[in-house]
Amino acid sequence: MRSFLPSLGVAGAMAACLVSGSAFAYATGQTGHSGQDAARTCATSGCHTRSGTTGPTVSIDGPASLEPGQTGNYSLVIKGGPAVKGGYNVSVDGAGTLTAGAGSKKVAGELTHTGPKAFANGEVRFDFTLVAPATGTTLTLYGAGNSVNGTGDETGDSSATTTLKVKVGDGGGGGGDDDKGGCSTTGGVPLLGAALMLLGARLRRRGA
Repeated sequence: MRSFLPSLGVAGAMAACLVSGSAFAYATGQTGHSGQDAARTCATSGCHTRSGTTGPTVSIDGPASLEPGQTGNYSLVIKGGPAVKGGYNVSVDGAGTLTAGAGSKKVAGELTHTGPKAFANGEVRFDFTLVAPATGTTLTLYGAGNSVNGTGDETGDSSATTTLKVKVGDGGGGGGDDDKGGCSTTGGVPLLGAALMLLGARLRRRGA
């Protein structure tokens, strides 16, 4: 019995470490949960659960259009929820290039926090940049934000996702509306009518 009780104590200590470790497992950020894969978000994976807590609102601030090759400045903004600390994950579809700002890092092409960031004035912001590709297209920024209570326990934390469409150049539409010479479809008929009237007037003068 004496040898059994110490074993229970060791097992209990190990279990406590595993439980507390899981609570802090993603304190330094996680990717793959931005919402680009709708089946894999913070909410669907259960890594942050809400219990009697109103969920946060998450938005991406920044330009909705860029020129090819242009760099745009963006921020993922989290408001509401427990509103003690926040974390995030941002990804982009297509050929856009993301660059992490202060307190963030880039992992496998996506952005996430290096550590929970404290709320200030009712919100927390994570800044980043997007470099547009060299040709016209439309990109989608996907963002997820966690609003946490800072206890190290996932219970009571909450999350939300958002998207932002960014049009690059002509948006990939080809710009086929420009007139490249000749008569336009709107102006061709009036010009032809005027030319016929002038020709008719000259013929009438000759016959007089």
